[in-house]
Amino acid sequence: MARIVSLGSALQDIYLVDHDDLAPTTIGGEAIFGNVLVGSKVDIDRISYEVGGGGVNSAITFARHGHEAIFLGNVARDPAGMAVVQKLEREGVDSSYVNFLERRGTGASVILLDSKSGERTILTCRGASEQFGNFDESDLDLIQPDWLYVTTLRGDFETLERFLKKARALGAKVMLNPGIRELEDAGCLTKLLKYVDILNVNKSEAARIVPGVTLTELLYHLSGYVPTVIITDGAMGGIAGNGSEIYRFGIYEDMRVKDATGAGDAFGSGFLACIAKGKSFRQSLIFASANSTAVVGKLGANRGILTGDEPLHPMPIQKL
Repeated sequence: MARIVSLGSALQDIYLVDHDDLAPTTIGGEAIFGNVLVGSKVDIDRISYEVGGGGVNSAITFARHGHEAIFLGNVARDPAGMAVVQKLEREGVDSSYVNFLERRGTGASVILLDSKSGERTILTCRGASEQFGNFDESDLDLIQPDWLYVTTLRGDFETLERFLKKARALGAKVMLNPGIRELEDAGCLTKLLKYVDILNVNKSEAARIVPGVTLTELLYHLSGYVPTVIITDGAMGGIAGNGSEIYRFGIYEDMRVKDATGAGDAFGSGFLACIAKGKSFRQSLIFASANSTAVVGKLGANRGILTGDEPLHPMPIQKL
């Protein structure tokens, strides 16, 4: 098994679930979420308190696979922060590198979820997960990780560069799943891709980094920066290449989506969890798809995360 550090956000996810009042409506050709009048009082069917965030979700995947998972992220000493730490500890994730900030509350999302369609709108206050400059890359000297898995650092390229360089100096490999803030500055992002071993993005994100329209074009251009590239495309599946193999894959299973929150985290971390176990490129892609499918079938960003011991059925995947 591997020692894997997850660097990213930690949030408390508060779900407001209803079967009719939150149904999407169309106004002027745009989907508007929730048939709710301003000033009205709406009865919600269910409220659920969960824990999420890209760093937390990925760490849980690694721990459930039996890897030594370490989470690096910010919370506050408030009830939400305690919920995050307790969740990590229950899952067997090392939380000793969590930083507690004094002037910011723990990040939180309020997720308005229509139980009929699975559609949702997310209102997020990132709080302590808005900043990462307080982290010291020398923590990696103490941890000596095999892998560093990084989700969004909210565009903090200075911190990202410090951690990527330190990981390279220690001989650790890096998988990166950038967020919106990183993608807003493709120039800065591409300069750091030389330190990355695996890049995981969706199609629209890939098109913000390199030129290209088709998945094949985008993969070709990104492969000039990173040895292994995975580009997902929603219900269309995706494409992935590692320099010697290229696979075009579909979805693992056509199922009703209960909650899409955390699907991307489940895919990326599921892939790395298998690669770090020595699984093949193809096997890791299949598991990543299965892990993502399992997550969207349950409420919450990590309840459905698999352990890697589950039997998997065949899925559409073709070597190009």
